[in-house]
Amino acid sequence: MQTWSIGSTTVTRIEEQIGPNDMPAGGFLPKLDRARFEVHYPWMVPTHYDPANDKLITSNHSWLIRTGTHTILLDTCAGNHKERPWLPRFHQLDVPFLSRLREAGAAPEDIDIVLCTHLHADHVGWNTQLVDGRWVPTFPNARYLFSRIENDAWNPEIDDRRRQNPGRAGVYDDSVLPVIEAGQVQLLDGTHAIDDRLLVEPSPGHTPGHVVLKLQDGGERALFCGDTLHHPIQVYEPDWSTRFCDDQAQSAVTRRKVLEHCAEHRALLFPTHFAAPHVAAIEEQGGQFRPRFVGCRCG
Repeated sequence: MQTWSIGSTTVTRIEEQIGPNDMPAGGFLPKLDRARFEVHYPWMVPTHYDPANDKLITSNHSWLIRTGTHTILLDTCAGNHKERPWLPRFHQLDVPFLSRLREAGAAPEDIDIVLCTHLHADHVGWNTQLVDGRWVPTFPNARYLFSRIENDAWNPEIDDRRRQNPGRAGVYDDSVLPVIEAGQVQLLDGTHAIDDRLLVEPSPGHTPGHVVLKLQDGGERALFCGDTLHHPIQVYEPDWSTRFCDDQAQSAVTRRKVLEHCAEHRALLFPTHFAAPHVAAIEEQGGQFRPRFVGCRCG
């Protein structure tokens, strides 16, 4: 089990899966420049990139954040038994995610806050689980937090979205709507302080209502960036947005702001998709950034 400490707060990685993406690197990152990309082979291969198949290697994991006051699960991966035929990597999974959560010392009932940085399929899946043929909240005692803008952007009942994108409607129906109907959702407007350590801030671009979480504890800082960055190559190349970014130009602007914050405030970057060792300090020189990976204390 991999755990990092930020002051007295602990952050544990809960893995769902790790491996190559479903598409070539240039398909995932449309602005990828091969000459600039290949310079990074010495550190990318084999952990972060598979050159034989031209696939970026990414992780899908949640962050379990324990402050002593709150037990928070940030982003809930793809989930089991979800119908995602357009996303082969996340289609009809059957993985021991909840067992790994328990191994980390947290039962589903212990989670008091679930924060979804956005509502893509691989960030909301474990919001719910299938029980007697019904999707029910996995974390019965939790407040589920996500932005109102994000909810409005993906709610399939608005306009003609259900017909236009039935797959997206299905994600909302099985992984978002059940927690809304259970009365467990708090929609956030703008910046939101969870407590004096944790601040949720808007970070649009990847999706309209994407948010990041900033942590400050005992003079130490961290930033949980969701899909502001998918792969560490984007630290070196912040203008390389992914094909899944709703607004690629705005995504690049937001990405650079996140990197500037981490470099200026010495905040560790906790992404949702970086392969091992998953967490990085960000160093800046002359407007250029580089990651310095930071290992965990593993138990």
